[in-house]
Amino acid sequence: MQASLYERLGGIDAITAVVEDFAGRTAGDSRINGKFVKTDLDRLKRMLVDQVCEASGGPCTYSGREMKEAHRGMGVTAGEFDALVEDLVATLSQFNVPAAEQLELLGMLGPMKVDIVEVDGPETGTPLSELYEPAPPLATS
Repeated sequence: MQASLYERLGGIDAITAVVEDFAGRTAGDSRINGKFVKTDLDRLKRMLVDQVCEASGGPCTYSGREMKEAHRGMGVTAGEFDALVEDLVATLSQFNVPAAEQLELLGMLGPMKVDIVEVDGPETGTPLSELYEPAPPLATS
């Protein structure tokens, strides 16, 4: 029996390292970083780790908002979504994640595009709407 994608990705430590790098990469990408100006980055990173962990068969439980709700009002374009995927692929490649695992992970994330993209166009670097309401910051314990 083949190991789960979670195991093949290297488990929680590897997923966390990838998410950290990916968050830094997107923060430096002018094609998409404007969409994150109201975002609690610690919350986003924790939610991404949990989401990838759970989706790949790991022991985590994603407790964040549904994708449609989380991205409502952001005005994400198809071009910005594609830029984000490019950043993810670059991060996965930097961590030497094999192509088969990259494709499997992207196959799990790809269907979310319909719930994230609000503008069907190739534009990138579009401003975040003033009306966008981000999730509240994580509670500190």
